Amino acid sequence: MRILVIEDEQSVASFIKKGLEEQAYIVDVAYDGQTGRLLASQHQYDVILMDIILPQINGLQLCKMIREESKVPILMLTALGTTNDVVSGLDTGADDYLTKPFKFQELLARVRALSRRRDEASAESIFRMADLELDLRTKEVKRSGQTIRLTARELYLLQYFIRNRGQLLSRADIAENVWNTSFESGSNIVDVYVNYLRNKIDKDFSPKLIHTVYGMGYIFKEEN
Repeated sequence: MRILVIEDEQSVASFIKKGLEEQAYIVDVAYDGQTGRLLASQHQYDVILMDIILPQINGLQLCKMIREESKVPILMLTALGTTNDVVSGLDTGADDYLTKPFKFQELLARVRALSRRRDEASAESIFRMADLELDLRTKEVKRSGQTIRLTARELYLLQYFIRNRGQLLSRADIAENVWNTSFESGSNIVDVYVNYLRNKIDKDFSPKLIHTVYGMGYIFKEEN
């Protein structure tokens, strides 16, 4: 996977580049908005990370320019962390927003999440299992032809289950991939949301699709 980092603070750019390359990513770096725009137009990137305060072209302007030409996932990295700053960044076309200072593991998790969303957008848009149907374009979920309304988090959880159907998924796996965070043993957030989802897509239907493996996690598959 190839990533473009647009960051004028060389120490920060070097830190990000080194960390990503240790994870086997290919990383290009631009230290100003103009160079970043040039690189973005010349190469196909899987994810772009950019600061907002940049020389020549600021990050908000640059994000808007890139978004007019490409659907590449964009993650804003900036010290500007007020609600208005976040809204401004997202409104220009950014997909995610991470405030400095940040932990590299969180950055890495968000990069993985953006990459997954990109893959989902380019892959088959409709997933089916038994009589369950999920349309990724419209975010519509149906079971036995009946429309089921899910919250955004429930939808992400269902997508993760479907993309990993038949596999044992631990609570840590689910927390990292659906919440982009490490799993804390004292938290029951995963179980709570699995239960929410189960009540909506499994409770009144057959066959059952979400199966608990006690002490280990969950498997999404048709009931034997």
